[in-house]
Amino acid sequence: MKTVSVFFLVALTAFGLACGSSSKTGAPPVAGTTPTITELAPDNVNAGGADLLLTINGTHFASDAAVNWNGAAQTTTYVSTSQLTAMIPAAATATAGTATVTVTNPAHAGTGPYGGGGTLAATSTAVDFTIN
Repeated sequence: MKTVSVFFLVALTAFGLACGSSSKTGAPPVAGTTPTITELAPDNVNAGGADLLLTINGTHFASDAAVNWNGAAQTTTYVSTSQLTAMIPAAATATAGTATVTVTNPAHAGTGPYGGGGTLAATSTAVDFTIN
């Protein structure tokens, strides 16, 4: 009888450890690579013109990066890790003033066990664009 009790206790302990309540969570996302803008070309336009093809030179641009004009994502074309182009609609340059331009490398989901890992979105420092 004592052998059966010991066996039962060992089996119950093993089952409890095997089916424990430890949660399987993946690693949290890490900071993404922050892009840097070094130049806008052109760096200003006259108000009231046509659509503007803006070239953004810099570093660490992801292939799916987005150019933001006053916080709104624009149609962006990836050229290289150091150059993007964006089509800025004429309405965005219709009146004189200053617009802010940033580049955002989007977040990417993790591919590790349990969906962990990945990167967070990272946005460059804003650069002013003058509308004369």
